[in-house]
Amino acid sequence: MLSTAHHADVVIIGAGIAGLSAAHRLISAGVSVSVLEAGPGVGGRMTTDEVDGFRLDRVGPLLSTSYPELYATPGLAGLVLRNFDPGVLVHSEGRRYRTGETRSARGSRSARGALKAARALAHAPRAPLSGALTGAMGGAIDHARLGVALARLAATPQARILARPERTARDALSGRGLSSRTLNGFVRPLLTALLSDPGLTTSSRCADLALHSYASGRLCVPSGGSGTLPELLAAALPPGTVRTGVHVTAADITSVRTKEHGELGCRSLLLATGAGAAAELLPGLRVPSFHPVTVLHHTAPAPPPTGAALLLDADRGGPVAHTAVMSAVDPARAPHGRTLITSTVLGTPPPDLDRTVRAHLAALYGMPTDDWELLAAHHDPEAVPAMEPPHDPHRPVRLLAGLYVCGDHRDTSTVQGALSSGRRAAGAILTDLGVRPGYGSTAALPEAA
Repeated sequence: MLSTAHHADVVIIGAGIAGLSAAHRLISAGVSVSVLEAGPGVGGRMTTDEVDGFRLDRVGPLLSTSYPELYATPGLAGLVLRNFDPGVLVHSEGRRYRTGETRSARGSRSARGALKAARALAHAPRAPLSGALTGAMGGAIDHARLGVALARLAATPQARILARPERTARDALSGRGLSSRTLNGFVRPLLTALLSDPGLTTSSRCADLALHSYASGRLCVPSGGSGTLPELLAAALPPGTVRTGVHVTAADITSVRTKEHGELGCRSLLLATGAGAAAELLPGLRVPSFHPVTVLHHTAPAPPPTGAALLLDADRGGPVAHTAVMSAVDPARAPHGRTLITSTVLGTPPPDLDRTVRAHLAALYGMPTDDWELLAAHHDPEAVPAMEPPHDPHRPVRLLAGLYVCGDHRDTSTVQGALSSGRRAAGAILTDLGVRPGYGSTAALPEAA
């Protein structure tokens, strides 16, 4: 039990992935840490509920295998990622098209070769183009140009991307050297899914970072649900580090007041909550606007015929921005032999949510959905912090010596951004405390005055 005599070098408020990743780096340097979480469990928005053997994300972010923080964060060594099929499926004009298969950064030369070959094919006699490459997505040359653009973006250093002129992602679409059919049939719906931003009001730099991650890796999800990340991080911390069900009512650099345990002393305070909760404890902290997200989970008697692909709606013919047969992507999310379809609605959900979504899914998957069963629907009005221009993807995590803040609202609004902000906050704390970072270090802090 916590008591008023409890003391930790650093108190972290919030047991999301940003705070938990920071706790790992601080503890590895020999700093004592206490993580206080108001909820009944860890994870915050990245929580996965279990319903009748299904594992259902409340807000299921799309990850990329190119996220470096997934491999560099202590405590995530046991993380298993499940990949979507290469590229995406795009529904447009009543048909589904597979497109956007990426090459590595080393593939730009071969992509240019594909463009040359496609041009030759287009002018060759009696060489009909495949139906999968025509129609709403354009022809072979459009696909080859897209491959070149993705390969070039994958090879572009992130520092150079962040130095580009900044505007909204919507305004920057026309400057990519791609046909309008490719932009509207692939780039726009993909960015909408990656950014959870149907209006594409996000900073063009952040949009390019999202496309860079897509082009450099594969879209993926954590095996067992998004909640696997915080669960792994919490389980790898020393017992007793994380305390759930603790509500913080006030906080400053040297103490934290809780509803359940009174005042707790500390030397440094790290706020690792969402932006709104952080501003309640620190009035004056800037709170961004948010993109609302609603996630629905259905089970069906038979799986739709799309395999493990991410299906996007280019026509914007209904409320669903993207959907997938999640049991095909990650079998651990559904009981054996059962089908799980996970769909994401962006913005304000329609009044008759389930009926409207199932009607849209019937069009996207090309099959009846009357007998699909809704397992759960979760709406989060503050799911994704908006990154409108001008946006600093490395906002300061050190407010002053002894007071720090981290979370995806201090970086990019992604899992990569949350983990990155936790790493930056831990580094700032260790610098101010005069402790050298190092995994496994046993360095001790000087006694408090």
